[in-house]
Amino acid sequence: MTLTIVRRPPAPTGDLPVPPLLQRIYAARNLRSVGELDRDLRALSSPAAFKNIDLAVELLHAALRQRWRIVVVADLDADGATSCALAVRALRALGAADVRYVVPNRFVHGYGLTPEIVAVAAAQHPDLLITVDNGISSHDGVRAAQAHGMKVLITDHHLPGPTLPAADALINPNQPGDAFPSKHLAGVGVIFYVLIALRTRLRTSGWFAEQGLSEPNLAQMLDLVALGTVADVAALDHTNRILVEQGLRRIRAGLGTPGIHALLDIAKRPAARVTAADLGFQLGPRINAAGRLTDMSLSIDCLLCDDPVQARQLAQRLDALNRERRSIEAGMQNQALVSLERSLPNGRELPFGLCLFDPDWHPGVVGIVAGRIKEQLHRPVIAFAPDNIEGQLRGSARSVTGLHIRDALATIAAHQPGLITRFGGHAAAAGLSLPAAHLAAFQDAFDAEARRVLREEDLRGCLWSDGELTAAELQLEAAELVRAGGPWGQGFPEPLFDNVFEVASQQFFSDHRHLRLNVRLPGAGATVEAVAFNRTEPCPPQVRLAYQLEVNEWQGTRRLQLIVRHIESAG
Repeated sequence: MTLTIVRRPPAPTGDLPVPPLLQRIYAARNLRSVGELDRDLRALSSPAAFKNIDLAVELLHAALRQRWRIVVVADLDADGATSCALAVRALRALGAADVRYVVPNRFVHGYGLTPEIVAVAAAQHPDLLITVDNGISSHDGVRAAQAHGMKVLITDHHLPGPTLPAADALINPNQPGDAFPSKHLAGVGVIFYVLIALRTRLRTSGWFAEQGLSEPNLAQMLDLVALGTVADVAALDHTNRILVEQGLRRIRAGLGTPGIHALLDIAKRPAARVTAADLGFQLGPRINAAGRLTDMSLSIDCLLCDDPVQARQLAQRLDALNRERRSIEAGMQNQALVSLERSLPNGRELPFGLCLFDPDWHPGVVGIVAGRIKEQLHRPVIAFAPDNIEGQLRGSARSVTGLHIRDALATIAAHQPGLITRFGGHAAAAGLSLPAAHLAAFQDAFDAEARRVLREEDLRGCLWSDGELTAAELQLEAAELVRAGGPWGQGFPEPLFDNVFEVASQQFFSDHRHLRLNVRLPGAGATVEAVAFNRTEPCPPQVRLAYQLEVNEWQGTRRLQLIVRHIESAG
């Protein structure tokens, strides 16, 4: 897929008290009010806006006062792991008598609050089940838990179906009638807000004084909230930018949980300079690797561990699993591309909506493969693998701008009842299962729905640029300004610039997989270092680069470096 650099259209900059470069960048991201610049915790919305928050808080208040056994049921990704670690840590700090957790094994229990995972939880005889990052569609699981005599509190952020499960309390900013202003909270953000509201209730009821407890500072746990939010690719609206920024500040100050610091160390990312990208691209995959290949409890235990030595041991195991995951993923990706070439002879065009399947694929890795193929071919992709249920397939979907993938699945399910066994998710990512015998029919239905919604131009591979930088802007100070202007991520993308450069010199790294360049603006004397990762061909004398600004720090020296995302000949 050929990438095209497209410059963002100019936007009114407003009157923000920031340098002109940041004004331009913020305007392109629709940030124009001074209030949206505030990343202090006091700028967060109140938990009171959540529907059912009083009901949830009273349920938890009773659980603490009556010394109920609480079991947290986590989802099996990084958002679920951080949500679980946060809930367990915070409830214990708030004075809960008995807090435990269970997490499904995707190969045994399926996803979410299924009757199967309820049976596992029931063996611990809980009085209260709390779901984190799951449960919004778990009608059968809620009924199973209540049949065992458990109360159920659901905390989730996924989009609901037409009906809601009959939980004792349900917190989800995306449920009908919910007034909480941020609809982009990750699961970890939702449970954080619930815990904040609970702490307020405990304070007003005199709980801490009665129990002789120091009131915990829950902001100390925002490193977990930041990690889960970024790893789940939640859109960084104002609320999420505050949560992520505050969590990053805690990590940079050396105050993060030992597990997070151990993971950063293994990834060779200095905690003092950690960015949102480090959380998303370095820590997130290592946390997720456990749930994809074995047991997510390994990641949760790492995030719950307070012993730095033990935390590092757990982080090393996660790192090894991630290396194994990468190897499996590479093989599956190659298989997918070969299969596509064989299935589309004589230049026949690709479907708008692409479905891939191989009977030997690993079900824990299909989501990553779908994402990689989507990035290469720039169209919605669903990758399937055999499910643990005989005759069933499990799929993971990744979409492009213009196609809300969960809504697309809902439309298909409505038009062809019984075609899909179950589904759920978000605009950009979703999961589903269906009978293997339905795969061909589903492929046709998915392509038809994608063609109905998308246009040819939606399938272009676009790199959205914030325009060119002048010689005066192409300086270390600009890179430092951009770094401080974040956090950057989904829905608030890190600035990307493009310029025509003369190539003064170029040299491959020792492994010949990456290219180091020295480039200059035409007519300029000074050169700037640039690095093009995964570039195996030399550049022509004049190039157009799409690049991000980076502060390269080495042995106490700081200098500007360009991270090249795309190269075009400009000769």
